Amino acid sequence: QGQVKESGGGLVQTGGSLRLSCTASGVDFDDVATGWFRQAPGKAREGVACINGKAHGGSYFYADSVQGRFIISTDNSNNTLYLQMNSLKPEDTAMYYCAAGNPVQALLAPGYKHWGQGTQVTVSG
Repeated sequence: QGQVKESGGGLVQTGGSLRLSCTASGVDFDDVATGWFRQAPGKAREGVACINGKAHGGSYFYADSVQGRFIISTDNSNNTLYLQMNSLKPEDTAMYYCAAGNPVQALLAPGYKHWGQGTQVTVSG
């Protein structure tokens, strides 16, 4: 049974940076897509960034709202997924979730089988 767990959230000022990590067990990063989603209070969960596993081409996807500011990456040797978040804005404040699976579309939730509990990111100022 695969599991994923996020870490690295916190409070940061506008313009600052954070790096989120997601450690996985029982999940082969080469065979699945791994991604980051976020959900702000009162809003729907949205896809932020995704990587397809090497077996599926290894392509990257970013939401327009984070393109050029966020970078998703994996360390397959440690089964860890990262999200480097730069130039953070107050509107990036949300609970961030790691997910792994075989989605119908990269930045949409259906098809992601494994979800973490989330890590809170708060951007002040």
